[in-house]
Amino acid sequence: MKLKAKIFLLAIVPFLAAIAGIEIGVRQEATALAGTQHATMQAAYLASKEIELKHYVELATSTIEPLYDASRDNARDDAMLRSRALAALEKMDFGKDGYFFVYDMHGRSLMHPREPDLVGRDLWTMRDPQGALVIQQLIAAAARGGGYVRYVWHRPSTGKLEPKLGYVVPLERWGWLVGTGIYLDDVDTTLASIDQRASANIERTMMWIDAIALTGLGVIALCALVLNVSESRSADAKLKRLAQQVVESQEKERARLSRELHDGISQMMVSVKLLLESALMRFERGEARVPAAEAALATSLARLGDTLREVRRISHALRPAMLDDLGLAAALQQLTRELSEQAGIEIGFTQIAHTHAAVLPDAVNTVVFRIAQEALTNIVRHARASRASLSLEVSASAVTLSIADNGCGFDVQRALADPRGGIGLRNMRERLDTLGGSLSLVSQPGHTNVTAHVPVGARAQAPQTLQENSL
Repeated sequence: MKLKAKIFLLAIVPFLAAIAGIEIGVRQEATALAGTQHATMQAAYLASKEIELKHYVELATSTIEPLYDASRDNARDDAMLRSRALAALEKMDFGKDGYFFVYDMHGRSLMHPREPDLVGRDLWTMRDPQGALVIQQLIAAAARGGGYVRYVWHRPSTGKLEPKLGYVVPLERWGWLVGTGIYLDDVDTTLASIDQRASANIERTMMWIDAIALTGLGVIALCALVLNVSESRSADAKLKRLAQQVVESQEKERARLSRELHDGISQMMVSVKLLLESALMRFERGEARVPAAEAALATSLARLGDTLREVRRISHALRPAMLDDLGLAAALQQLTRELSEQAGIEIGFTQIAHTHAAVLPDAVNTVVFRIAQEALTNIVRHARASRASLSLEVSASAVTLSIADNGCGFDVQRALADPRGGIGLRNMRERLDTLGGSLSLVSQPGHTNVTAHVPVGARAQAPQTLQENSL
C-alpha cells in the first residue's frame, strides 16, 4: 500500500469517524437536554396555572359563601339564595375568556355567562372532539372534593375549540359544582417557541461541527502532501483534544442551565411560598372574608407572575432586568428591601464607594447580584435570623460583596462536601471562578459572613463610605 493511501486511512477515515461520533453524541445530548428543558418549563407553567385557577375558584366560593351559609338556616328562601348566588357568579370574570360556570351533579347547566344557550340543558353525555365525556369528568373531579380536568372547549373570543385546564369544587348541600378554566394556547405557543429555538441551536451546533470537520479535512489533505506517518500521529492527538473540548463544552452548558434554573425559580418560589402560607393561615382562622388574606393572595399571584417572567428570562438567557434599569447598587438595595418586607427580617444595605471607582462590566454586575440573591435567600430559608446586612464595596481594582446575619449558622466544610446539599454555595464559587474571583465563608451560631471578591482593575483608592438603610 502506498504512503498516500496509508495517510488517508490513518488520518482521514478516523477523523471522519470521530466527527460523525461527535455529531451523533452532541445531537443526542442536546436533544435530551432540550426535552428536559421542555418538561421543566411545561411543569412550571402548568403548576402556576393550577395555582391561579384554584385561587380564582376560592375567590368565587368566598363571594357566595354568605348566601350558601344562610341557606342552611333558612330553607324557605333557599331558591332565592341560589338565584342570587348564580347571579353573583355570572357577573364575575377575569378577562375576555375568563369566567365561572355552575352545573348540578347530574350534568345540567345552571349558569354559563359566555354560552347562555347551554343553561338548563342536560349535558351529561356531551363529548369533546377527542371523545371525552367533559361534564362527567368535571362532576367526578368535584365528587372527589375538587380537582383539575383537561379538556377541549369553545373559546369565546375566537369561537374555536382549544385545550383548556379547568378546576371545580363541590357545593354539596346545593348539589352544585362551581368551576372555572384557563385556555392553554399561550402555554403551548411558548413551549413551541422554546422547542423551535432549541432545534435551531442544535442545527447551528451541527453546522459548526461540520465546518470544523471540513476545515480539518482541508488541513489533513494539505499536510498529507508533505508530512510523514509520525506527523499523522500528531494530527490524531489533535483530533482527540478537539473531541475532549466538545465534550467539555457540553458539560459546561448543562451546568449553566442547571445553575440558572436553581438560582431563578427556587429563589422566587421562597417568597411566593411565604405569602401563600400567610394568606392560608388567615383564611383558616377567619369565619368570613378576610381582606388582609385576600390582599396577601393577590400579592402572591403577582409573585407568581414574576416567577413566570423569571422562567422566560432563563429560557432567553438574559441578565437580570433590574441591573440594566437601575444599576448594581440600586438593584441590591431593592433586593434587600423586598426580602425584608416579605420575610419580616431586618436587612440593611451599605454601599462603600472609593475614589475613581471602576466601572463594573456587565458580567461582574450579574455575578455579584446573583451571589447576593442566593445568600439572602439562604438566610430567609435556613438561617432563622432576625437581622442581616449586605455591604457593597467598589474600588478601582476590585468589587467586594459581604453578606452577614445573626442566624443559627452552619458547618461550612460539611455543606461544601455534601453532594446532595450546598448547591447554592457551589454555584457562587463557580460563578466567581469564571471571573477569577474568590469566596470566603465564616459561620458559627449567631454570626455568618459570606464575602465575594472580584478583581476588576489594577489600582485601589482610599475609601469614602456612603451608607443607606444600614443596620
